[in-house]
Amino acid sequence: MRESIQQSGQDQGPLGRAAATAVRRPAPRPVGERRSHWPRSFADRLTAPLPGVLEFARFVRDGAVRPGPEGLRDIPRLPFAPGPLPPAGPGDLSVTWAGHASWIVRIAGLTVLTDPVWSRRILGTPARVTPVGVRWADLPPVDAVVISHNHYDHLDAPTLRRLPRRTPLFVPAGLARWCRRRGFTRVTELDWWEGAELPGAGGRTVRFDFVPAHHWSKRSLTDTCRSLWGGWVISDSHGRTVHFAGDSGYGDWFTQIGRRHPGIDLALLPIGAYEPRWWLRAEHMDPEEAVLACADLGAARMAPMHWATFVLSCEPVLEPLTRVRAAWERTGRPRDELWDLPVGASRVLAAA
Repeated sequence: MRESIQQSGQDQGPLGRAAATAVRRPAPRPVGERRSHWPRSFADRLTAPLPGVLEFARFVRDGAVRPGPEGLRDIPRLPFAPGPLPPAGPGDLSVTWAGHASWIVRIAGLTVLTDPVWSRRILGTPARVTPVGVRWADLPPVDAVVISHNHYDHLDAPTLRRLPRRTPLFVPAGLARWCRRRGFTRVTELDWWEGAELPGAGGRTVRFDFVPAHHWSKRSLTDTCRSLWGGWVISDSHGRTVHFAGDSGYGDWFTQIGRRHPGIDLALLPIGAYEPRWWLRAEHMDPEEAVLACADLGAARMAPMHWATFVLSCEPVLEPLTRVRAAWERTGRPRDELWDLPVGASRVLAAA
């Protein structure tokens, strides 16, 4: 992958071809629009092959699934500092990390949840090692939810059941049927580079643009890549912009996103679940790659996520934090542009 990254000025592969057809942001799709023309599979959007039989055999042989005792001993030291949600006016951008890839984003007066997982346990994974950073009862009314893909640690049915069924859900192409079967009536599914809008406060509008990532989708034995995957650029009509990457390997798509969405205030980027590298490189960035992705996006700030919540791979539990801090220091960028928040903590960008 690194060889192709060096040529980030070119549009390559399925991501590059999709981007080349979207020079300008298209008109927003209608909220709740029903669409029936999606392909049966999105496997042609993969930027690296999924593991085959030989890779699975090596993975089972190596047994590199979780950290050993040394890697787990720092669980009590994982950063957890819950606090009340700070005030946020219509011109402010506020983010609160609830854990893993779940953020409470407040922008233009709207409260938006990203990949909300308030469950203690998800399928096939040990229980969370830090509690949820914000109690569900302490959330303001939720105005919208964005979903990056359908893996269980990002699309949690028990959490979604807590929401009113008229809550707007913005989801990848091919995922609306799953949401509508659960009673949601305002589901908008989008392809890469498409967007939709909601009215915000103070005459502002909030736009939700679905953007590429390298990952994949699967929720059962028979639905591999039947729905799309990606990240989100959430922006208001006065210029506040946050990029939520979901899950992604590193690649030239971050440069493409930055070109089409200049002036990103904050990038929410995953830094965990990366070891063993031979197994996870294609779909999960490591901390150093996340710092590179922030630069590729042209983002003014970075907030790490996708660590300190579920033990999904075999790196030591505190290693993502130490490595991302070291990688950030090597860039020479100001330390206060790295928002390495504890679970439950918040940060606010006040209105200019």
